[in-house]
Amino acid sequence: MTYSDGTEAVRDLSLSIPRGEFFGFLGANGAGKTTTIKMLSTLLTPTGGRARINGYDVVDERTAVRGTVGYMAQHVSVDRELTARENLQFACEAYGVGGADRESRIEELLELVDLADVADTPAENFSGGMQKRLDAATALVHDPALVFLDEPTTGLDPKARNRLWDYFERINDAGTTIFLTTQYLEEADALCDRLAVIRDGGLVADDSPEALKRRVGGSRLSIDVEGGEEAIAAAERVARQHDWLTDEAALETTGDGLAVATSSPADHGSDLLVALRDAGVDISGFEVEEATLDDVFLTIADEGTDGLDAGGEDTDELDAESQQAAPAAASGTGQ
Repeated sequence: MTYSDGTEAVRDLSLSIPRGEFFGFLGANGAGKTTTIKMLSTLLTPTGGRARINGYDVVDERTAVRGTVGYMAQHVSVDRELTARENLQFACEAYGVGGADRESRIEELLELVDLADVADTPAENFSGGMQKRLDAATALVHDPALVFLDEPTTGLDPKARNRLWDYFERINDAGTTIFLTTQYLEEADALCDRLAVIRDGGLVADDSPEALKRRVGGSRLSIDVEGGEEAIAAAERVARQHDWLTDEAALETTGDGLAVATSSPADHGSDLLVALRDAGVDISGFEVEEATLDDVFLTIADEGTDGLDAGGEDTDELDAESQQAAPAAASGTGQ
């Protein structure tokens, strides 16, 4: 996607999203997240490549695409003068939801987002979290197979955010595919089956949260040593005798002792602690720190994409196809 001023917002992006997946799309401000979501939801027309949602082309079959997806933007779009029920009725009209199932669908959604008790209260009297939940419900009135959530919890307090997380998990458990963009890394870690990271408009990583964290070093074992520099040096000599410690970069000394990067802290850490004790090293404390998505982001920002393959070939085709009758909810191939 290239804007009229020449800015290349998205390039060489290929995505494949299985049906029913909770998919997270991460990146810094300006990386191309919102542009991607707007292209896939037909709010922007791609300037190159192609995309398919639920089997429909986002350019040639825009109306069909819109009938199969829901979209929740960063900012709340509910009408604050209308009640919760009236907002859902309006959304039903917009999506063409009618007939005998309409009222039952509205009641179902009000229950789902815990707003049934205030269904006839104007939205202007709701808290920010309640308005967000109502906003999410309006995106689901037509029972879409795929829902786009563009930074949906921005500005919410932790309690309201966690409540919305629970709601998203419930609709995903019911079979809805979710495409989430967020800058809250703990949110992506808690909710998503798989994460893709976009930088400067291109995909730089694509894997499960746990796999991405393992690629940046797994866990870190910090060991505090009593006795000053000489004792720390002695502890380092003992540690370097371990045959599993083949990479010197996996071990470093700190002001308090040693820091060891290992993918198996339960095995390697206990062996090392025993070896240090047998060598007469006085240990005052130790701690195992798990790698986080923050570490993944720092690795991408500081070191580029080394060790963080995107898991697919670069392509000038943007293809996110969500097939209702096929095992895959999203697939793509390069041109």
